[in-house]
Amino acid sequence: MTPFLLSLLNAAALILLGLILGYLISWLLTQYGRKLTQRTATILDNLLIDVSVIPIRAALFFFGVQLAVQQFDLPTTWQNFLSPLFFVIYWVIAFLFLYRLVDKLFHWYELEIAHKTETQLDDKFLHLFRRLALMILTVIVIITVLERFGVEVSALLTSLGIGSLAVALAAQDTLSNLFAGLAIMIDQPFKVGDRVELQEINTWGDVMEIGLRSTRIRTRDNRMVTVPNAVIGKGLIVNYSDPDTVFRVETTVGVAYGTDIELARQVMIKAIRAEPWILPEQPVEALFLEFGDSALNFRVRCWIEHYIETRRIIDKMNTALYKALYEANIVIPFPQRDVHLVSTKVSVGEER
Repeated sequence: MTPFLLSLLNAAALILLGLILGYLISWLLTQYGRKLTQRTATILDNLLIDVSVIPIRAALFFFGVQLAVQQFDLPTTWQNFLSPLFFVIYWVIAFLFLYRLVDKLFHWYELEIAHKTETQLDDKFLHLFRRLALMILTVIVIITVLERFGVEVSALLTSLGIGSLAVALAAQDTLSNLFAGLAIMIDQPFKVGDRVELQEINTWGDVMEIGLRSTRIRTRDNRMVTVPNAVIGKGLIVNYSDPDTVFRVETTVGVAYGTDIELARQVMIKAIRAEPWILPEQPVEALFLEFGDSALNFRVRCWIEHYIETRRIIDKMNTALYKALYEANIVIPFPQRDVHLVSTKVSVGEER
């Protein structure tokens, strides 16, 4: 048997061996590995087997091809060509394996973990993190392959950094809204369904959606307001839904000067106590807080079960207080001002 024929048979045997080993290991993983994974509650092990089968077959096959090629006494130019070629092939196999692995890991997290967490941060940013991870993986593989072929990547990285800086400056407002949206989702000053007041822009209503760039709020007149997250992050936020729906309402009532203060106080407290919408276990107060220009001003306050009734309850409060004070003959004065005119006589011819 000639040396070339012997090398050819050895090469064919090595390729066949690599192919057989690849299918054998894949079959063992599929048959026996899945039986073991069925005993676990998670699908993570199943996903790992799924992404491993094809890369193992491909890696063993090309390893057999590489060993087969080495059976021949090839020229140096061929060897210089084939060595980088196999390097690229192995890295492509590794990249495809890692790419599918990262994708499956995020898919597993979305199915089994994300819905169990209390925060919605992972639900909102899961797809963004997935894209970033796959992008970083792709860049790492490309840089590694380029360095193998002697390509200077430092200049490329510098160019990418300068380009990223230019993009960041051009999209400064957008990035500001994105980071503010991330801060809102981490800090959670409010959540979807809460009633909030943004004092900086004098807007209040129910939170309908918290996005990466903006937050949507439906006002009480059924209008949707889209507020950039950067505006929310800079201003004061009042959350009427946190910690619960119980809310204190108050109104200001003025009685005439000369009125018996304690009588007026008891009349107002009794009037509010008689209303069915208050929380009876909470205090009802009528506080004499101010000497007004035309009246003694009281601040009457009580607690209600739900903040959404605030405006209607204030109407009922004012109505009940007015009726009670009217029946008790306690005057609620309107603004008035006393003007005193002083006249002086001036004699004729008198110098002024």
